[in-house]
Amino acid sequence: MTWLSAALTNQDTCSEGFDELNGYVKNQMGNRLKDLSELVSNSLAIYAAAGGGDDFSGIPIQNKRRRLLKSGNGQKLSAKHKQFPEWLSRRDRILLDMPAPAIQADIIVSKDGNGTYKTIAEAIKKAPEHSNRRIIIYVRAGKYEEKNLKVGRKKTNLMFIGDGKGKTVISGGKSVQDNVTTFHTASFAATGAGFIARDMTFENWAGPSKHQAVALRIGADHSVIYRCNIIAYQDTLYVHSQRQFYRECDVYGTVDFIFGNAAVVFQNCTLYARKPMALQKNTITAQNRKDPNQNTGISIHACRILPAPDLQASNGNFSTYLGRPWKMYSRTVYMMSYIGGHIHPRGWLEWNATFALDTLYYGEYMNYGPGAAVGQRVKWPGYRVIKSATEASKFTVAQFIYGSSWLPSTGVAFLAGLST
Repeated sequence: MTWLSAALTNQDTCSEGFDELNGYVKNQMGNRLKDLSELVSNSLAIYAAAGGGDDFSGIPIQNKRRRLLKSGNGQKLSAKHKQFPEWLSRRDRILLDMPAPAIQADIIVSKDGNGTYKTIAEAIKKAPEHSNRRIIIYVRAGKYEEKNLKVGRKKTNLMFIGDGKGKTVISGGKSVQDNVTTFHTASFAATGAGFIARDMTFENWAGPSKHQAVALRIGADHSVIYRCNIIAYQDTLYVHSQRQFYRECDVYGTVDFIFGNAAVVFQNCTLYARKPMALQKNTITAQNRKDPNQNTGISIHACRILPAPDLQASNGNFSTYLGRPWKMYSRTVYMMSYIGGHIHPRGWLEWNATFALDTLYYGEYMNYGPGAAVGQRVKWPGYRVIKSATEASKFTVAQFIYGSSWLPSTGVAFLAGLST
């Protein structure tokens, strides 16, 4: 289901690349992509009808036993380690917590020449392809302004470790004003499965006047972003596709600053709305699920939704919303999170008139704070205040980005429900 969902997302992204064309090429490619889209959509429908899809208001339900997290040798892992998805091995969990200097890195990047390479691009190029083991790339403190860095599909199981937020900084400034699509503006992108990044900053400094300008794009299955800053304005973080997990990250932006069609959970993160341009409205999410059988969506669990200092100083002159529907079956939930008073009482914003208002799934569950009151929220058919813990649990780490069809046979079990 995840691979079919990602295939449809990839096709949709490809189709968007032809939007600015006209004539013969656009027509020919458009027809072929339409045929492909229908084939993938039909496959998703067949899979769902066979019992592999959703059976609760478009929410994927996986039948599995809930077990305590244990290591490969039968010992219980620490409470800290229980907070990560099951696909992470015991070694990966330990690596996520170890101080960077204590880790034996395969490759060291240092701008001063005291490492294996001076640039991140060189490190990516020299990393092995199709690796079955974890390849650790330690990027020492410094600002790395290289041209649109990419970890391709062949570069699997790479782990980037920095010296901390604001210390190891990957920076870029490409935007759609440079005559490229949003997809190609990312300062850093990863599609190689098993990608992990920790203790780094990803930024795009193009600025709000340049419109779409991505700091980080992820389309890597089983990816984890831990203790990172992700900073830009419009379209900051492109959670493009596959299964993703973000923990203890700070994400800054204005319009649609978390967008895409991954199955993604944000946990213990802080999402900062920045001051937008005049007449703009801030929207934190723009989820683009286009097929009702895709097992994708954005889950924001136990996070903090806050105004950045520049927005705070604007004294309420700009409206900020929890999200808006980019595609027909857009799906986003906020659960057990602090929501600041900068969020508009309606909570959610239309994309265009009545588009997707009866097919989207937007939910809120047990949030708190001055912006969490639901009395004045939108009255759309697709919006709901989630009252059942059973329904809310479908969007936790344990269930929303978990599935028996893709879990490794490591014997590692994980309990990650609504309570932390």
